Amino acid sequence: MKSILVIDDEEKLRGLLSRILRSEGFEVTEAGDGKSGLKKLALENIDVVLCDVKLPDANGVQLVQQIKTTYPQVEIILLTAYGNIADGVQAIKNGAFDYITKGDDNDKIVPLLHRALEKAQLQKRVQELEKRVGEKYSFKTISSKSKAIQDAIELAQKVAPVDTSVLLTGETGTGKEVFAQAIHQASSRCGKSFVALNCSTFSKEMMESELFGHKQGSFTGATKDQKGLIEEANGGTLFLDEIGEMPLELQAKLLRVLETSEFIKVGDTKASKSNFRLIAATNRDLKKESEEHRFRSDLYFRLNIFEIYLPALRERVKDIRVLAELFIQQFADKTNKQPPHMSEAFLERLQAYHWPGNIRELKNIIERAVILSSGSELTTDQLPADVNAAPSKQQSLSAFDLASVEKLHIQRVLNHTRNNKAEAARLLNIGTATLYRKIDEYGL
Repeated sequence: MKSILVIDDEEKLRGLLSRILRSEGFEVTEAGDGKSGLKKLALENIDVVLCDVKLPDANGVQLVQQIKTTYPQVEIILLTAYGNIADGVQAIKNGAFDYITKGDDNDKIVPLLHRALEKAQLQKRVQELEKRVGEKYSFKTISSKSKAIQDAIELAQKVAPVDTSVLLTGETGTGKEVFAQAIHQASSRCGKSFVALNCSTFSKEMMESELFGHKQGSFTGATKDQKGLIEEANGGTLFLDEIGEMPLELQAKLLRVLETSEFIKVGDTKASKSNFRLIAATNRDLKKESEEHRFRSDLYFRLNIFEIYLPALRERVKDIRVLAELFIQQFADKTNKQPPHMSEAFLERLQAYHWPGNIRELKNIIERAVILSSGSELTTDQLPADVNAAPSKQQSLSAFDLASVEKLHIQRVLNHTRNNKAEAARLLNIGTATLYRKIDEYGL
């Protein structure tokens, strides 16, 4: 619908203009002053405002700024009886679409309205898309019945509005990027870019260029200036996944950026600036890595302002059904199938498996099962051999078997230390090498 609000205190002129616009197919709402015009905007879905500059209770030039502040997607065309260059310039600065003179420009109003309408409707579509993106990556999309995940969500929601660095820890595949996206969407930077880099996928030279950008001719193949991700993230969020894999030399450069907001592109001599929020993730014990000089301790303390630990899938067995059902629905929609339900045996196999690849592995296995299924039920026939071979709960744990008791105790200590092997070995009063051997022996 092409909805126009005409604000003019001259009733006859307003009525004439409204009749002309209705004959052109516009839906027209009228108001005689600024106050009633603002009320109409609050109650109705208006696309374009056609407003007189001289109103009994307001100046149209100032009214533009007020309307654009509250309704940024609405376009405004100002009408004036006497053209005034200063007013015209100020109106455009305040956000007006155009500023025209009554009488002389009557033939221009309808084409101008169509152009303003196109812009307003485009802005509404962009706003709707941004809303959908925000919903897709919000905390509401994180499905879990696990208290550990609910606690992690609560921490993330508290830190999201605060413009500080966040360190997400946990095994690979536990959903760290999902949390990073949700934190970004819940922050004041949500309207800007979310830029991600996996530090384990690049050589030192390539990573430096990706992060900091480069100047033309700075190395073989650098045929033009290239922005780095730090510059791309200006105003938004930079997510560095597997930051524990970053070479020490680049860690020093990243620390400088975090402390000064300045960076130097490869092959450049002058510093550039970027204001971004850093969210980092790792599956390593960075404290131990820093103590053993494999990770800079100053960067570790800079990153570790706010840590959120995401538990492994095997530590949140209650979530396996929830996540599996979510993935079944997603992949059934993708393959135009009716979503099959899981047989009891299928679900039991999923819950007994130790999930070294965590949620990512579960998602891949469910996709495979949905593709292979030909009926209304997922059975163990659609599961990979290693998942089917996982011992059931009854097989894996006995109250009277010494090995089972030891396995359970080690798992509990690892959970308590958030998988910190050195700390777990200390608490268990055994050597680290012994702990690693038992982890391998019990498949923990």
